[in-house]
Amino acid sequence: MLTTRYVTGAPNWLDLGTPDIESAASFYGALLGWEYRPGGPEVGGYGLFQLDGRTAAGGMQTTPDQGPPSWTVYFQTPDADATAKAAEQAHGSVLMQPMDVMDLGRMAILADQAGVSFGIWQPAANKGLDVVQEPGALCWLELYTPDLPAAAGFYHALFGWETSALTFAGDTYTTVHPEGTEPGSMFGGLVPLEDDPTQAPSGTWLPYFEVPDADAAVGTALERGGTVRLPATDLADVGRIAELTDPYGARFAVLKSVPPQEA
Repeated sequence: MLTTRYVTGAPNWLDLGTPDIESAASFYGALLGWEYRPGGPEVGGYGLFQLDGRTAAGGMQTTPDQGPPSWTVYFQTPDADATAKAAEQAHGSVLMQPMDVMDLGRMAILADQAGVSFGIWQPAANKGLDVVQEPGALCWLELYTPDLPAAAGFYHALFGWETSALTFAGDTYTTVHPEGTEPGSMFGGLVPLEDDPTQAPSGTWLPYFEVPDADAAVGTALERGGTVRLPATDLADVGRIAELTDPYGARFAVLKSVPPQEA
């Protein structure tokens, strides 16, 4: 499961690029209980989405030449420059070269072997998100990929990720966890793109946010101008999920988890 005890390869940050940060903040505030705190000119207006005073994500206003509205997930690295070089050697690419973010840390934006973008974060003063796995916070990730074995190999080369196979509802689901940890430390899954052809042709990273009621979250998203890509659906031993987009098209999912004692 996700934790704020970050280790190499674990997701440790998440941010939203959107053409209207104020409107997006209103949407996610209603949906997830977030409060947006804009940053100053020293960080280019980059702000923080906070949940009860704890940072749950970052966000900023972007322009069309910076790409479509979307969520970007970041993974922890001890050396952003070395990880960027490793991505190129593993047939990925560097979309934004490693750069220092004041004294907070060092970041880069990369793409995997299929062209799916993601970030890396080498922490300094900013160790990562303050809250995960709680209602209103990031709780799971999925990578939709056209070549699951190739994706597993790519991220293993970068971060040492290990995989496990889970079987439920007659299907096999591939999960990932940091190197040297138990499968119980899994934080995401790898999904063949053919299982959801509505995703981008090259694939995508899809963040999940925990909610107290998936159906209510769907209703709130619709009321606030979002759209439903997958209606609220029960998954045995997992919970109730729905896939949504915000008013500008950024994709994400919500999950009402099955309590551990009931799983």
